[in-house]
Amino acid sequence: MNPERIFDEFPAPSFRGNQREALSDIREAFEGDNDVVLVRAPTGSGKSLLARAIAGCARRVDEAAPTDSTGAYYTTPQVSQLDDVAEDALLDDLKIIRGKRNYSCILPGEHDTPVNRAPCAREKGYDCSVRHRCPYFSDRAIASNREIAAMTLAYFMRTAGSEVFRKRDAVVIDEAHGLAEWAEMYAAIDLNPRTVPIWDDLKIPEITGLDRAVDYADRLVGTCKRRKDDLIAQPELTAAEVARRDRFQELISELDWFVDDYRDPDSATEWVVDQPDGAGGPITIKPMNPERYLAHTVWERGNKFALLSATILNKEAFCRQVGLDPERVALVDVGHTFPVENRPLYDVTQGKMTYEHREETIPKIARTVVRIMQEHPDEKGIVHAHSYHIQKKLAEQLEAFGVGGRVRAHGRDSRDADLDSWKATDDPDVFLSVKMEEALDLKGDLARWQVLCKAPFLNTSDSRVAHRLEHGQWAWYYRAALRTVIQACGRVIRAPDDYGATYLADSSLLQLFDRARTDMPDWFAEQVDRMAHPDLPEFDPRSAGGSGGSIGYGDTRQFDGNTGGNSGRDDSSDGNESGGTDSGSNSRRNSRSRRSRKKSPMADVWDTE
Repeated sequence: MNPERIFDEFPAPSFRGNQREALSDIREAFEGDNDVVLVRAPTGSGKSLLARAIAGCARRVDEAAPTDSTGAYYTTPQVSQLDDVAEDALLDDLKIIRGKRNYSCILPGEHDTPVNRAPCAREKGYDCSVRHRCPYFSDRAIASNREIAAMTLAYFMRTAGSEVFRKRDAVVIDEAHGLAEWAEMYAAIDLNPRTVPIWDDLKIPEITGLDRAVDYADRLVGTCKRRKDDLIAQPELTAAEVARRDRFQELISELDWFVDDYRDPDSATEWVVDQPDGAGGPITIKPMNPERYLAHTVWERGNKFALLSATILNKEAFCRQVGLDPERVALVDVGHTFPVENRPLYDVTQGKMTYEHREETIPKIARTVVRIMQEHPDEKGIVHAHSYHIQKKLAEQLEAFGVGGRVRAHGRDSRDADLDSWKATDDPDVFLSVKMEEALDLKGDLARWQVLCKAPFLNTSDSRVAHRLEHGQWAWYYRAALRTVIQACGRVIRAPDDYGATYLADSSLLQLFDRARTDMPDWFAEQVDRMAHPDLPEFDPRSAGGSGGSIGYGDTRQFDGNTGGNSGRDDSSDGNESGGTDSGSNSRRNSRSRRSRKKSPMADVWDTE
């Protein structure tokens, strides 16, 4: 890697804000012989441009020996972030590759057939006459030979060990704050009727511990291999059979990894297993500390790494979580260029939003939202509801108050379409959202205000969360919630001349700020210190707009009180609650009494093959 090139590789014609200083600090960090540089850059820093400049410093082919790694990878967990890169003319030399399902087969007679279900996937020994023009294989070939290949983190991880996407000189990961959580989520194994094609043919035992889980995984691998071999032996498969074959292979790989890692005496990975319904019920097997998984899928893929995010809050804790040596990692802080007066925080707290207090607090928050709508009669706003249960209750209250005509909401299956429809309107509508605290750009008049309805504490009934709290990792717990709050606060102000107000409705948010104060970036601590109580109008729904209408929904209004399609409670406990965990538990103990809930730390859908 040649950090001296970093200014020459910056793709924009000029610098803005703190970009020049940031590039200078990043160059110095790499010249200091650090393997990894963490770049803590707030909203509006132009992280994608910084990322491109860093990637451009990778060793080039004409500078390398035959055995040297060259070029760079750019990767991000968020599909929307990759879409933004694709649309940015300043980043047009990044060649983007996506999973097969994102490309359509171009063979005659194949109408809207994704490449992963095309004849080459369905027929044994199929010789495709247009493979050289296939959009997927063409993009893959170009990306594999381009100096900078861009892809989602899921695709990047899945191609570990690939002969096509080999080790490169530099790897740049944008929005990298949740790397440990994404690795844990991606490495988790869900065994249920949706993920196991032969579920109804299986006898699911009661899994009373990890040793039993390993024995069962071994047996299930054998069964899946036999079923997969039966499919492979057929000369031609239907699209449904192709999906079954591919899922069998995925299951085999996932279960083999778990069994091998558990039996490896040198592995540092701890595993937990959930089977909340006992014998016959779904099973989830989850890694606690994914260092070995990340070593294979990320750290062995490059020589030097740059990880960018606004919310890498604690360098040492982050390094521990992802398996890095802090002594080989540098942290570069990029100053915030948005005036603090343009990004105010307002305390409109109405009580706690924990499960026990929610029914009392939600009506108060709904009344407050009406008063905020009165304060912003001509401006669009977004309400971060945290869960579909809260979204439903707020929608019912707002409609009862008579302001439904100004309010929109999205369904589970229509998130993107409903969001795009709301963004496209010029009316001052209010959008009730779930899990949109990240990767959402509401610049300018797209939104001038937002409400945080609930402190985003992780669910303590999740076995991984419960395990960490049993071992006293409360600082991690508060950091995770603070990270989401900071991400959310950046949704409605996207440039130095932009402005947007954030209203805090859950009193647990104030507690969070107190307990996580030492991990706050200085620029966010300044926002918190300036937090004020706004002088809102007296409650009068008639002056809030939208009177007499009904709340606009997408193609579904199916609410069951849960987030992201998970079962069980949608709540997460606040800092005063232990989540019902017992102290001193063995990390290899079965946690079947806890609810199994794998939550995605991102709003986007993973983009995999």
